[in-house]
Amino acid sequence: MIVCVPVTSDGQVDQRWGRAEWIAVANIINRGIESWQEIEVSWDRLHDEGTSAQHHARVARFLRQNHVEGVVAHHVGDGMVRMLKTMKLSLFLEATGDARTAALAATA
Repeated sequence: MIVCVPVTSDGQVDQRWGRAEWIAVANIINRGIESWQEIEVSWDRLHDEGTSAQHHARVARFLRQNHVEGVVAHHVGDGMVRMLKTMKLSLFLEATGDARTAALAATA
């Protein structure tokens, strides 16, 4: 399963999903991380540039381009929850601590 999780510079779950600076895309296979790629998305800066709909479209594009099947996050706003449900993505909330551990725990 390909999941993404917002990450901080020290490898922790960033509590800001829609305003994350970096997102990790992980391919989880057989309860292990096959690949882990951290991508600078700059959503922290881009969030307020344009409308909420434009930001959601930006996030949706990223998720589609990376073939994401699930989102691991601490918190996600109501509008983003609706968008993720529309995209039929799994959503794993209340993630904290080490981002790799959180990704593995969410998919266990």
